[in-house]
This record gives sequence, C-alpha cells and structure tokens, in this order.
Amino acid sequence: RGSGAIWLAGVQCRGSEGSLAACKAKPWGVHHCSHRNDAGVVCAEPSVVRLVNGSGRCSGRVEVLHDGHWGRVCADGWDLLDAEVLCHELGCGAALAAPGSARFGQGRGPVWLDGVNCSGTEETLSQCLAEPWGVRNCDHAEDAAVVCAGI
Repeated sequence: RGSGAIWLAGVQCRGSEGSLAACKAKPWGVHHCSHRNDAGVVCAEPSVVRLVNGSGRCSGRVEVLHDGHWGRVCADGWDLLDAEVLCHELGCGAALAAPGSARFGQGRGPVWLDGVNCSGTEETLSQCLAEPWGVRNCDHAEDAAVVCAGI
C-alpha cells in the first residue's frame, strides 16, 4: 500500500497511449479511493526473439532470451494473431501458420512464456499479454512455432 496523496483514479487506457497521462481518467486528485485500491505496474523488458530449426530465418520454433538464457514459448493459446506480431517483429511479413506440438522439434531450456495473447496490433511479442516470465503449465511437446511469408 502506498501513502500520501492519490492523484489518479478511474484510469482507462486503450493501450496505444505514449504515457499514463494520455489515458482517460478523473481529474487529478478527484477520487473516492483509499490506499487499499492502489494499482501497480510491472513493465516488460523488450524481448529478444529467434526462430530455430526452420527452413530459413522466417520459420521455426519460437525462442526468447530472458535473463541471459534462451527459452521456449508454450503453444497454449498460441494462434495466428500471436504469430502475426512475431513475424512483423522479425521483418518476415505476414504469418502463414502458427503451429504448436513442437512442429520444428522440441527445444531445450526453460519455457519462458505461456498463455501469450496478442491482439495483433502490438509491435513486438513483449507487448502482448502473457503469464509472468517462467510461469507455465506445458512441456517440450508444446513448443510454439511460426511460419511467416518471408517477405
């Protein structure tokens, strides 16, 4: 719980704002809140992503770098919207497929991301909703993959 003045309440962001101040909210200092209602933010670090075991740089098993170690992305809920964001992040054009079931082989190392849920408008995979880093309920047989147009 915080202490001191409460400056923001009723904040409504679309997700495209450049700062919290650009979101709709009640006027500064106007609220009916206590510090029991304090909100917090966890900022995601930019992801470093790669595709491995594909036929070229624009297809393969999805891996992300976190804390200096490469790990996998679980295919739970992985779909074309997620693949679309990743393909564009890598400069590989449109997503053609978002296969799961370790289509490009089972990876090694930790599963870093699970429950990835992109709307399709994000610029990078790190901007998509997902479980916290390292929280997962899948195994190597569920590694996510993408096939991008490569254009």
